Amino acid sequence: MLSVIIPTLNAEKSLAKAMLPLVTAAVRGVVTEVIVVDGGSSDATLEIVDSAGAKLVTAPPGRGSQLAAGAREAKSDWLLFLHADTVLDAGWDDEINKLFEQIESGRFRNRDMAAAFRFALDDFSSSARWLERMVALRCLVFRLPYGDQGLLISRRLYDRLGGFRELPLMEDVDLVRRIGRKQLILLRTAAVTSPERYLRDGFLLRGLRNLACLTLYYLRVPPRVIARIYQ
Repeated sequence: MLSVIIPTLNAEKSLAKAMLPLVTAAVRGVVTEVIVVDGGSSDATLEIVDSAGAKLVTAPPGRGSQLAAGAREAKSDWLLFLHADTVLDAGWDDEINKLFEQIESGRFRNRDMAAAFRFALDDFSSSARWLERMVALRCLVFRLPYGDQGLLISRRLYDRLGGFRELPLMEDVDLVRRIGRKQLILLRTAAVTSPERYLRDGFLLRGLRNLACLTLYYLRVPPRVIARIYQ
């Protein structure tokens, strides 16, 4: 039914946890394959991939190039792009099944669509809850989910749009902008992502840095320049 594509680079701390919710979905027939695209890991990432029985693909480091490489290998009619430090909440496959049923029944005018999960952080602080509300507001107003919310997209729509461009950064925003508001659905299920960057840099500083990167992207600053700010 769908291929899950996960880019990795030294992701041993989070990858096994990210793959756990995919196991049940695979048993139920929702997930037909998991493709891990590695950018040159030197830790135990490859061993985890092998133990999980996922398909391993190698590509030059960089999410854009890795996601594009994974999509080229995928065989399903639907693609789910997921970060290695993001864990889908329980029931995600039920919601996807319901979405597919509604698409098949003609509930939507266009069968070629995309969807993103609700952003959540794996942290109990009030700062995390504030950030989640800000992301929800961004998605509601601008229909602009980021890659850490996962991206489900029909194969035909992905190919028609030209897929992920091999950008060092902002590859997620680039594709979502091409998808457009009318073809993008926001799901209820949470994609719970690691708070590591926010805890390291501070919620406010990291949030402002992300906003600065997005602003620079809209001002047509080259992604390779923006990447230096994002680190």
